Formats: sequence, C-alpha cells, structure tokens
Amino acid sequence: MPGNRTRKSCATAVVLALCAVLAGCSDADESSRAGGKVVLRYTWWGNPDRAAKTQAAVDLFEERNPGIDVQTSFTGYEAYKQKLATQAAGGDAPDVMQLDYRMIDQYATGGVLLDLSKQQQALRTSELEPGLLATGKVDGRQYAIPQGRGTETMVYDTEQWKAAGLEPPRVGWTWSQWADAMRTVAEKTGEPGGTDPGQSEDAFEVWLRGQGRTLYTEDRRLGFTADDLTRWWTFTDKLRREGAVSPAEQTTQLDGSVENTPLGRGKAASDVNWDAPASGYLALVPTGISLAPMPAGEDGTPGQYFKPSMFMGVAADSGHPEESAKLVDFMLNDKDAAKILGATRGIPVNESIREDIAADLKDFDKTIYDYQATVEGKLDAPPQAPPSGDTALQTTFMRDYDQVSYQRMSPREAAENYITEAKAELRS
Repeated sequence: MPGNRTRKSCATAVVLALCAVLAGCSDADESSRAGGKVVLRYTWWGNPDRAAKTQAAVDLFEERNPGIDVQTSFTGYEAYKQKLATQAAGGDAPDVMQLDYRMIDQYATGGVLLDLSKQQQALRTSELEPGLLATGKVDGRQYAIPQGRGTETMVYDTEQWKAAGLEPPRVGWTWSQWADAMRTVAEKTGEPGGTDPGQSEDAFEVWLRGQGRTLYTEDRRLGFTADDLTRWWTFTDKLRREGAVSPAEQTTQLDGSVENTPLGRGKAASDVNWDAPASGYLALVPTGISLAPMPAGEDGTPGQYFKPSMFMGVAADSGHPEESAKLVDFMLNDKDAAKILGATRGIPVNESIREDIAADLKDFDKTIYDYQATVEGKLDAPPQAPPSGDTALQTTFMRDYDQVSYQRMSPREAAENYITEAKAELRS
C-alpha cells in the first residue's frame, strides 16, 4: 500500500538521521587495536568462492602491512543488507564495507560513509574509469569506490536462436528488431521469444535512455513522464498479447533468481539480465547460452551502460580512516590482489589491471570479459547512483505492471498510478 511504503521510508529516514547523530559515539574503537596492531573490520556479501578469494587477498594485504589486522565476515546479500542497516543505525558500521549501487545515496546522506576524497594519499583513483568512479559520488563527494563493472545483456538459448533462423544480435540493433526477433522465435518454436521485460525497471531504463531520457534527474527526481512509461508498457503489453513474450502467469513468479525465469524453466528462449548473474543459466540451458548487447533506440542511441557491480566504502566513524582507505586501495589497485580476486566482483574497473588479468580469465568470466569487449567504447556514461527510494519503487514498478499483465489496468492507468506514487516516495 502507498501509505505503508511512505511510513517505511519515513522510518528509514529517522534511522539514518540517528546514524548521523551516533556516528561519533561508536564503540568500534574498543577493539580497534590488538597487540599493538590496528584492527579493521571488513564485511561483504557473496558466496564461499568469493569469500575464499577475498580472504586470500586480505591475507596478502596483512603480510605486506604487518601493523594491520583485518577481521573479515560475509553472508548472503539479503542477510548482509539487513545486518549492515542494523550496524549503521547503531553507529557500529564496519570500517570497510561492500556496498550496492542502491545503498550509496541512503548511507551517504545518512552520515554513515566517509568522504574518500580526503584520503587521496592512501587511496589512488587515477586508473579507475572516470565515469564509473563518478557513480560513487553524492552531492559532489566521493563516498564509495566501484570494485567491478557489469552491464545488461540479452542472454539467449543459442540453439533455439539458430533454429529460428536468426543471426546473433549486434551492437546497435533496435528495440523494433528485438521485438521482431521475439515474434520469430515464438512462431518457429511455439514458445515465447523471451521474458516479458515490462516488469523490469532495469530494462525500462535501457529503453528510456535510448529515447534520450533518464530514470532520475541529478536532483533525485523522476526523469520521465507518464507518457514515456505508457509508451513502454504499451509496447511490452502488445508483445505479451501476441504471445511473443512470456505470459503474466510466468512473469509474476519472477523473484530475482535465474531458476524462476521463463528461460531458466525452459519456457522462453531469452531473458534480459546483468552479465555476471547470467552464469546461472549455464546449468539450466543444456544447449548453451550466448550474450547479446541490449537493444538501442530507433535512431541508434544506446541505452545500455556499464554499471558498477558493487562498491567499497569506509565508515565515517572508523577510528582508522587512513588504514581503511589503504585496504580499499589494495583491493582495487594491487596487481597481485587482482590475480587472486579475478572477476569475483565483476570485471575490474582499474583499466590496467583489467588488461593484466584478461589472459587468466576462464570459463564464464572469460565469456563476460569478451562480451564487455564487444560494447567497449560504444556505451554512454553511467548515471549517478539512484536515490534511496528507488528500492521501494522497483517493487511498485513490478506491481503496477502486473495490473497491466492481468488486464486490470490499461498501460496509461498503470503509468499514471506509478508516477503519482513515485513522486510521493521521492519526496518522503
């Protein structure tokens, strides 16, 4: 309900305001030195493979910095997100933390994150892509540093695509050409050509940028109108009615996992996803998958961009900001650390290191690297981190499109409803 989302946002704002008040009252320094060493807490989310490689890199950092001891911990994303919010609210954020794109605005404006531009001696950023580096800024201050980069892709069943008589998509193909391909696959195979992208805010953003518009403005307001959203939902609604993309019964089961996508369940020939998570399809599509660039606007304007896969940040109330920044620098810029980490957090954003590790990449990491190379230099600069209300709006976006999918609302009615609620969310 709109009221519930507003109350939740207000509660979040209160918690973050409390974080700022408590920032100078943390008990974190009580154990910040042990045996004469500086002790840092470093936390992240991920799987055991990422954890093992991260720990190996941290071990190397400690070996080269004998005066620093790094205490590490990790968990799955949802649990991590909840734990970090609790720690931040209590003024006990870890010294160094992994951050998602949608966390930055929330924690920066809440006083949780350190302005890293003040740590330039310990943290080098000269070899990081300027456009990606800028995504970690809020109000002109550098609160987070991107660790890896990813980009959206249309991942497709290679054999089904060939069986439909289609050529591999190339950079610059348009949404009209994509729609025609969806229709062709459906006609040739009897299954939808792909997942209905109408429910995806990420897919909408790519389409919107191809029209020369943005999801959000620099002052954290909506960058599009009800007319824009109506056109998008009219476009996808028509394809769904034609059977070219998946029906409502399938898209309403989407939960963020590849297993529950129509492609993952053998009910469609393609999906729109980020490149790194697309590795999950390898075990689900026995005939093999391929990665294709996202469609562009009808005039060739690209909507796709390189997005930081995740960031590193330092707590504003860390007792050891310089040492924390030094750890961030090591994880981003040290060549030996890069060889250990590989592409566990996406393709590195340090340009020289990215080239250094390329020859050692294997399996799907190599697939991602090669895919990103096909769009290198052909994409627009990434947008700034979205406002904190975007997390709630992603859910609203899916819910409103569900109303279109089940024909309970027209695209126009759903779009106007979304715009009204989005404006209220962003004001809260």
